[in-house]
Amino acid sequence: MKTVTYASSSELASAPLPVFALLALAMTGFICILTETLPAGLLPQIGEGLAVSPSLAGQMVTAYAAGSFLAAIPLTIATRTWRRRSVLLLTIVGFLLFNSVTALSSNYQLTLAARFFAGVSAGLAWSLLAGYARRMVAVHQQGKAMAIAMVGTPIALSLGVPLGTWLGALVGWRTAFWIMSALTLMLIIWVLAKVPDYPGQAAHERMSLHKVFITPGVRPVLGTVIAWMLAHNILYTYVAPFVAQAGLLGRVDLVLLVFGLAALLGIWVTGWLVDRHLRNMVLTSLATFSVISLLFAWFASVPTAIYLGVVVWGVTFGGAATLLQTALADTAGDGADVALSMNVVAWNGAIAGGGLLGGVLLDAWGASSFPWVLVLLSALGFVIAWSARAHGFRPGPRLHRPDA
Repeated sequence: MKTVTYASSSELASAPLPVFALLALAMTGFICILTETLPAGLLPQIGEGLAVSPSLAGQMVTAYAAGSFLAAIPLTIATRTWRRRSVLLLTIVGFLLFNSVTALSSNYQLTLAARFFAGVSAGLAWSLLAGYARRMVAVHQQGKAMAIAMVGTPIALSLGVPLGTWLGALVGWRTAFWIMSALTLMLIIWVLAKVPDYPGQAAHERMSLHKVFITPGVRPVLGTVIAWMLAHNILYTYVAPFVAQAGLLGRVDLVLLVFGLAALLGIWVTGWLVDRHLRNMVLTSLATFSVISLLFAWFASVPTAIYLGVVVWGVTFGGAATLLQTALADTAGDGADVALSMNVVAWNGAIAGGGLLGGVLLDAWGASSFPWVLVLLSALGFVIAWSARAHGFRPGPRLHRPDA
């Protein structure tokens, strides 16, 4: 059996959750998401400022995603012997540097390069955060710790992105990026003051990329990630044309706010239940998302049904990152950091795939085709997770497993 070597001392087992340290990790995730998505709401202003078209300005998002996708695995492997807080600070300093370059730059190519390397920082950060959160606490607190560490994502999506867009329109897009740099500078001080440091992996603990990938259970979890996130991102990326069917095109901001608040509720529920019912929660979330997708197909023109469906969608999605990363880290054991870097690649690939597949569906058959594809993808994710009973998504409390 694999051994998970995160904190297990008697002192740590009896200690309360290190909330302020975990919230520093959540703030890191918040900055990752906001840095990625901020240009999307400011494309006309950015295009004017850089003397390019809005479509070329939109490639700032693409460059960021490419950096995350390409860098996550090699950088995680390259830095796994480093002390953990040094790696965390490296990623945060990357955001400070490259967001500042973005704010200063008047050259389109330089801006794209800064966005690419900001994405590189994000790729390393996402592969680090879950394992860091788990390492701060005893095994029986790991689920709750990860739920807290992941809370920055839905907050950024529900509140940070609209606020950033509003600020950018009010004071200019460059000032919005300077504000991001100021937040990052504050985060560096926060990490130095509150986040504990840990050694990296010793030579005898390191597992090769191939060995981690073939570890029983890792591939089913990654397969579930791809199916679930592909379905989610088709709907999330093209939520505007989808809700337009119910006459809600002018209320997309409210729809996304409802989704984000529901996702926060999902994270809270997940933090409460993940250590005892991880498998059941994954299966229930996927099954519920599949049912809601069917309701979206049947009642796509009914505004009330759309709002209710978005609430349930948000609740089922809110805990997805915690559930999937907990399952992956448990399964990978000593290869958890490398496995979580694979998760970054799978997750970003699903974001790109959702945008591509959703665009094809929208052009060919319209937004009414989305729910049927969501049903198929969520059902596929359910089947993969259901079949991973022995490895990946095992029944029973995490606390009672030999390798947890």
